[in-house]
Amino acid sequence: MRKELVRVGERELCLAEVAANPWTRAVGLLGRKGLHEGRGLWIRPCKSIHTFFMRFPIDVAYLSSDGTVVKTSARLRPFRLSMGGRGAHSVLELPAGSLERAGLKVGDSLSYSPMEKEAQIGPG
Repeated sequence: MRKELVRVGERELCLAEVAANPWTRAVGLLGRKGLHEGRGLWIRPCKSIHTFFMRFPIDVAYLSSDGTVVKTSARLRPFRLSMGGRGAHSVLELPAGSLERAGLKVGDSLSYSPMEKEAQIGPG
């Protein structure tokens, strides 16, 4: 999967895998034991998610088409549904607690840049 570096202003938020085709969007984080700190899954397009059959809670940021946070959901537990609502175009799934640590809130603007293959190393 392609990876992109996601930033809030000048601060790095995470290195996100991009789920942009029907298969990767459908699988999402299913089957994983967790999500490493500093990592994420960016699902696009996506207006709602579920955590059915997941083994761990996640933080969720719903984004508009220009990268503005339109809704957040902290520590979404397994076997839950979450809808992004008006303006949601994609969703960024993060390790539980990431929203609070980053101070990410509705109205914040995220930017992203593709990572070169050589830079795609490390856990996750």
